[in-house]
Amino acid sequence: MSLPVHNLKPRRVRVVHTTTYQYATPVDRSEHWVKLHPVHDWRQHVIDSRITIEPAVEIVECEDVFGNWASRFEVPGPYSSLKIHAESVIDLVEIDPFSFARKPINRPVFPISWMPWERTMLAPYLTPDELPNTNLRGLYDYAMTFVTANKGDIMETLFNINLDIFRTYNYAPQSTTLATTAYDVFANKQGVCQDFANLFITMARLLNIPARYVCGYIFTGNVGADASHAWVQLYIPDIGWKGFDPTNGSLPQQDHIRLSVGRHYRDTAPTSGAIYGGGGESMFVNVSVQDVNDLDPAVQPRDRIATSDISASAMPVLLSV
Repeated sequence: MSLPVHNLKPRRVRVVHTTTYQYATPVDRSEHWVKLHPVHDWRQHVIDSRITIEPAVEIVECEDVFGNWASRFEVPGPYSSLKIHAESVIDLVEIDPFSFARKPINRPVFPISWMPWERTMLAPYLTPDELPNTNLRGLYDYAMTFVTANKGDIMETLFNINLDIFRTYNYAPQSTTLATTAYDVFANKQGVCQDFANLFITMARLLNIPARYVCGYIFTGNVGADASHAWVQLYIPDIGWKGFDPTNGSLPQQDHIRLSVGRHYRDTAPTSGAIYGGGGESMFVNVSVQDVNDLDPAVQPRDRIATSDISASAMPVLLSV
């Protein structure tokens, strides 16, 4: 099989991601589920990936139900500080995001029909969040305006939605919470990367297009401004999973590093778990994405939004018991 590689020299990046928890009252013990090993496939080659925990514990590696590389560990305690440090080196292969247009296939159009076995496999990515009927109807009608404007062409509709969210929605850190719904984002026309991803996912699912949430990183070239990021992948007939970044109105290429995928942000949280005892939690997150192939400080920063606010919301999912 010939893979659509268009640049023999990939971009090599180094990602350093450190999360530190501190507690005013010591934690008795805790259990953790960590997804900090980047995706490894034909578009993204993981050269090295290591996770260290302080205090030192045994780490169990496994694959979750979504195919993500996950790590489990327990801290017997008691402890007042927990540090999770991950460092990875990844080669990002340059793929032409419009290569599908040269494939000998009929351009997909609405309405979409899936074979029974396809629908069975894609069911988790076709079901939108449970919202009031009026909210879902409003989002469906909104999505259909793009279908109508693009005469039922699936790809043009999706490109249009991706650009419209980027152009008409206000990127506003700390304007939303984990409880913010896709309809809230639509009504208020503001949010952050996880909100824009959730809105796009909901609209796509209402149009019968499977959609999944992607958690990862984005390289910006701005020193100290790199951060966790969220975007979407949509499953398109005869094309497969294709990435869209509505926060930046772009198609992910060599600036996006995939960490994990799932139905929604809860499936992809880099750190999650349960703590027993303890109190007065403080959390500090630091992310660095460095282009190993380009260490010239004179290189101009890229015009990308590094959505650091996701670090303070979707990333740490810790349940106190």
